[in-house]
Amino acid sequence: MRVIVFGATGMVGQGVLRECLLAPDVSEVLVVGRTPTGVTDPKVTEVIADLAQPAEYTAFLQGFDACFFCVGVSSAGMTEEDYRRVTYTMTMDVARTLRRDVTFVYVSGQGADAGGRRMWARVKGETENALFERFDRAFALRPGFIRAMHGATSKTRSYRVLYMIGTPIWPVFSRLFPRMVTTTEAIGRAMLALARGAKAPRILYATGINRLARM
Repeated sequence: MRVIVFGATGMVGQGVLRECLLAPDVSEVLVVGRTPTGVTDPKVTEVIADLAQPAEYTAFLQGFDACFFCVGVSSAGMTEEDYRRVTYTMTMDVARTLRRDVTFVYVSGQGADAGGRRMWARVKGETENALFERFDRAFALRPGFIRAMHGATSKTRSYRVLYMIGTPIWPVFSRLFPRMVTTTEAIGRAMLALARGAKAPRILYATGINRLARM
C-alpha cells in the first residue's frame, strides 16, 4: 500500500507514522505537514507545506491507496470562523484532491455532532459528514482518552503535563473505563486495518479502534 499521513508531527500522527513504517505491506508513506518529522526511512517522502495553501501540496497526492488525516487543533480561544477554516476547510481541500476510491481515515473527537450546540463538536461533525459523502470508505475515529506510546508526545504543553500526571494511574483507568481508552499504537494499527479493507462502522470509538488494531 501507498499511504498519506497528514499531521505526522502530532501525538497521534507520530504513532500512526510509526505503525506505517513497521507494516510490511506499506511500501511508501507520503508525509505532509508544516514541519519536518525528523524521521529517516526509505519508505518516507516528506512534503513541507502550508496546509491552508492547497496549491503547495495537492500535486503530490495522486496514486495513493489511503489517507490518514491526523491534523487537529484545540478550539480554545478560537472563533468559529477560524476553527472551521482549520478543521473543515483544510480537511476538505485535501479530500477533494483525492480519488473517491481512496480510504480516508479522519481523527475526529468524542462528542462530535453536526447538530450539536458546542462549536467544536458541530464543526467536527460537519467535517465527518462531508467526508462520508465524498468517499465510499471514509471513517471517523472518536478515540476518547489516548495513551501516547513509543515516545509519541503532544505538541500542546497542557496535554503533555496531563499525560505525565496520568501515566501512573493509566492501568487503573483502563480497567475502569475500557470503552473510553485507546493508544497511539492502536490508532495506527486500526487505520492500517481499514486501509486493508476491514469492515467497520463509519464512526469508530475506542472499543472499535482497539478491535481493529488486533486484526
